[in-house]
Amino acid sequence: MKRKCLITTFLKSPKTLIPFSHPFCSQTTKKSTFSVKKVTKTNFISSLQDLKPHIQNADFISIDFEMTGITSSPWRESFDFDRFDIRYLKVKDSVEKFAVIQFGICPFKWDSDKESFIAHPHTFYIFPRKELPLDGPAYEFLCQTTSLDFLSKFQFDFNACIYEGISYLSRAQEDEALNRLDLAYEDELSVSEFKSKEVKDIPSVGIADVLFTERMKNKFCEWRDGLLRNTGKESQFERSSQNSKTQLETVFFNMHPALELNGFTSHQLKLIQLVIRKHFKDLTYIRMSGENASDRKLVVYTDSDTDKNLVLKEARDTKRREAEMKVKNAVGFRHVIDLLLSEQKLVVGHNCFLDIAHIHNKFLGPLPSKIEEFASSIHKHFPHIIDTKYLLKTDKVMQFMMKKKSTSLSKAFAYLCPQFSSLSGSSVVNRQSVEFEVQVDELRSSNWNSGAKHEAGYDAFMTGCVFAQACDHLGIDFKLQSPSTVLAYDERLRKYINLLYVSWINGSIIDLSTGEETPGSSIHETFKQRYPKVIFENIVVFWGFSSNLKPGILKESLSKVFGLGSVTSIYYLDKTAAFIQFSKKELVSDFLALKETLENNDDAVSVLHPLQKILEDGDTQAADYEVYKQICSSSISRVLFADQANEVVIRRNSKEEESRVSTESLIVRDENSTTKNETTKDSSSHFSSLVVLHPVKIAESIIFFTRIEHI
Repeated sequence: MKRKCLITTFLKSPKTLIPFSHPFCSQTTKKSTFSVKKVTKTNFISSLQDLKPHIQNADFISIDFEMTGITSSPWRESFDFDRFDIRYLKVKDSVEKFAVIQFGICPFKWDSDKESFIAHPHTFYIFPRKELPLDGPAYEFLCQTTSLDFLSKFQFDFNACIYEGISYLSRAQEDEALNRLDLAYEDELSVSEFKSKEVKDIPSVGIADVLFTERMKNKFCEWRDGLLRNTGKESQFERSSQNSKTQLETVFFNMHPALELNGFTSHQLKLIQLVIRKHFKDLTYIRMSGENASDRKLVVYTDSDTDKNLVLKEARDTKRREAEMKVKNAVGFRHVIDLLLSEQKLVVGHNCFLDIAHIHNKFLGPLPSKIEEFASSIHKHFPHIIDTKYLLKTDKVMQFMMKKKSTSLSKAFAYLCPQFSSLSGSSVVNRQSVEFEVQVDELRSSNWNSGAKHEAGYDAFMTGCVFAQACDHLGIDFKLQSPSTVLAYDERLRKYINLLYVSWINGSIIDLSTGEETPGSSIHETFKQRYPKVIFENIVVFWGFSSNLKPGILKESLSKVFGLGSVTSIYYLDKTAAFIQFSKKELVSDFLALKETLENNDDAVSVLHPLQKILEDGDTQAADYEVYKQICSSSISRVLFADQANEVVIRRNSKEEESRVSTESLIVRDENSTTKNETTKDSSSHFSSLVVLHPVKIAESIIFFTRIEHI
């Protein structure tokens, strides 16, 4: 028996409120079509004011991002052989290299009268525009062509993003900007008297300077005397200067008479300051710096030292207020994040670790180098986060209900929320447990079609709907919830809060409340069932070999040397790099030592050795798993892993060599100046024994998608 529900749509206007009622049928009912609320810098202030009460009153808030890319190279993908901390390093690299260009946010509030959730989806176009003159160099970010192509297929408005996107400053950038403005205020952009030392260092080098100095002295004297005598000379001078619109114009600065200086060169301004300092104790030169370098240079009359100090203080205070306003305006979109932080609401995302990392990097501060520090920082700012992908994949009730279907956002939304989904086959759920209404400005509907897909605001809406339906299937009855109920503290949700996948694919799971990896989640379950257990200390990363080297040949060569069961699995990062997992930890050091021996000897035994087959056609390198971590942590971006690894290793060895040479130089100087003793001998011997690897040829760059071979 089909369940019918009454759908009420309100089209609001300043004068009328017209209800329409009809029975709901997912197959035949025509949906109300209106766009997600789109926010650019033009309507940002008003939209922020409208959004604020929705966030404050929300039961939960869902979010989603659109970015310019995910991975800077194929080997930066998240692999099953990547350890917990390395997955984070790859996310960190992605976040630091790519930009967020759309932020979707959708507050959900339960309406007890209508027994439905009211959703307010918003799409913010954001763009890292340089807004402050002292904001350092322009922002740079990478663009992944596949990501941009995907967005363009769904009518992403790149013009709106670039021309109308809202800029932002992170909290760390805001603090830095204020510090820079403080320094500038005390330096060349400050409002102050010209420093006496600098003035004395400006000699009149020619007759032109002497004549100019004398002329300006007379001008200032005439103007000042006119003020003091209050005669017609003042008004005559004022009218003359104002009518000419040239270099001197009488104005008022904070109720004090002043001359504004226009059209003077920097050298002439320094000469003017010299004249004022030498001849006029009651005149003060100040410089007010406005936006776009529109400086104002003024000579202000003050009748006492106290009055002069007051004028300077007022100018400094004005400058400070202007600077703070500039920084506040440059904060831009981060005001939305600050609003989320202040309300401490339950934040919901779908596979959202990358999104959360972007929030930290773009709006809080640089990402920490360690995942534990990142988790601690995020948990302090966002104490309640739920990942709907984790919820769908780990809860037994949801697994049974989904019948092992895809947990991608679009598929989960189509399955759980057929009322709103336009995907074919979306009516597999006989009833929709939780009802929703969407409100955008004056439009409101409970049978809504946004008219767009893969827009951040709409994806945030989908995420919230999936979460609400999942809550219902977990036994949370929103109809019984009191207005004071905090969803984040519901016991049925506690075991899912703050547990996120540490990448954009399945794998390691982090508990943000502790910073630790959850037990038994280090490798994807399917991978664990199909392939040998990954033991990181048994892994060698091997790169720079011939692109023609096949996994079977690689294993065969290794097995001839170390035994048939010595290699448990081989995983190709790209065409010239692979992980080799040995069956025993000691085989790692055995392989590395043997490889070095063979490369340093050219005798018959070495030339005919079985390993030569995998070493002969390339400049091969090998290292243990910790070196792989160092390579992943580098900010260097190379397409081929061999290029990346070689450059990182070369730089590291260069630094070690510089350190060794510097230390030995210090020891030699010490030996020449003091009597040699055993301590010095031991130290010198230690540093002399350091081995520095020679630079290797960088491999040819080839883009090759990752493949895996298990033998």
